[in-house]
Amino acid sequence: MMAHHPENMPGPESLVSLDCRRRFGKVVHLAGNIIEAAGLRASLGEICRIIPGNDHPPIFAEVVGFRKKQLKLSPLTPLRGIGPGDLVETHRRASHMEVNDALLGRILDGMGQPLDGKGPLGRGVAYPLAGIMTNSLDRPLIGEQLDVGIRCINGLLPVGKGQRMGIFSGSGVGKSTLLGMIAKYTTADVNVIALIGERGREVNEFIAHELGPEGLARSVLIIATSDQPATVRMRGAYLACAVAEYFRDRGRDVLFMMDSVTRFAMAAREVYLSAGEPPTNKGYTPGVFAQLPQLLERAGNFPEASITGIYTVLVEGGDMEDPIADSVRSILDGHVVLDRKLTHKHHYPAIDVLSSVSRLSGRLLTEVQRDRVARFVQMLSRYHEVEDMIQIGAYSPGLDSKTDEAVNHIDQLNAYLRQGVGERCTIEMAQRNLESLFA
Repeated sequence: MMAHHPENMPGPESLVSLDCRRRFGKVVHLAGNIIEAAGLRASLGEICRIIPGNDHPPIFAEVVGFRKKQLKLSPLTPLRGIGPGDLVETHRRASHMEVNDALLGRILDGMGQPLDGKGPLGRGVAYPLAGIMTNSLDRPLIGEQLDVGIRCINGLLPVGKGQRMGIFSGSGVGKSTLLGMIAKYTTADVNVIALIGERGREVNEFIAHELGPEGLARSVLIIATSDQPATVRMRGAYLACAVAEYFRDRGRDVLFMMDSVTRFAMAAREVYLSAGEPPTNKGYTPGVFAQLPQLLERAGNFPEASITGIYTVLVEGGDMEDPIADSVRSILDGHVVLDRKLTHKHHYPAIDVLSSVSRLSGRLLTEVQRDRVARFVQMLSRYHEVEDMIQIGAYSPGLDSKTDEAVNHIDQLNAYLRQGVGERCTIEMAQRNLESLFA
């Protein structure tokens, strides 16, 4: 037997600090999707492992609250086989994500595990899912426009590097197609795309038809479909933010796209209602409105590089005063509205320019460019004022020269706003087209 030398033996201090015991609690209550465990110490956001009986696989859950000395856990995996008295222990997986450059072109689930069958991700740098709060005064001013490849946005609704824009639309209006075009044609170094609460059928369609191999090659996709537990859907959104922050810290401009903020809010509502928070407007709890700025403020312009955020918001029936839509619009730096009436006319992308705004247009465009945009919007607005009269034949030319000009130019205006899925339009092309329109 090999002799143990004194210099290789642990000292008294090491023996005191060494604790090999595993601490367990027990499941004492289950209501809806919230598990209550007693006899275990854990902090908010920690992951716990539940060991059910009858040879069922372990259940993982996140601590979302506590009452007296009992923990409230929201599941990250299905609750199959759980029963009273099942053992609960804290899991070694903390609320961090290991990220590296090999993530480009990969597709992950809401827990950070690969879905694409391309093998493990490998070791990387641990980034906190909750992010690190930065000093607002350390953020540089936004002064450079980001090319997103869409003529209407590049020319009329410019997006700056580090700006946060919302795409407000109902279902089936073309927001996924628009996101795919932006991901393919943008000049950003990296795309981070979070599909939160999407239908499983649409995921493959988005990857194959909207994003394509070209867009996927420089993108990281995080997918948490609607059939996943609410905690996983929320976790997927924060995981995507951590991935974006990793590439930002390496000096790469990131385009962060999330579809959709509304479904993230619905997942948060489900968790917080189950945890006992009181409902307020349309059933949303105060915790939901506290989570929104924490999520949206992760994008911005930073000394290292920028994270430009594009977030979709569902506004069923055009209700822009929906509590989530109203709250998100107040946080973002602009919004693009998609109109269902335009889709009925086969006008794509279905961007309603008159209802959309970029709050940084004055900083990103020159004075001459701003004048052209103002003239474009005024002409389009004048035409829409008399459109119903034109349809019924009640419009009489010659009464107002500016209205006549708008009527005569409406075809050119609509041609500028339309764009094919396979067509890319740079910032320079968008400005030249706008200039030639008024030549």
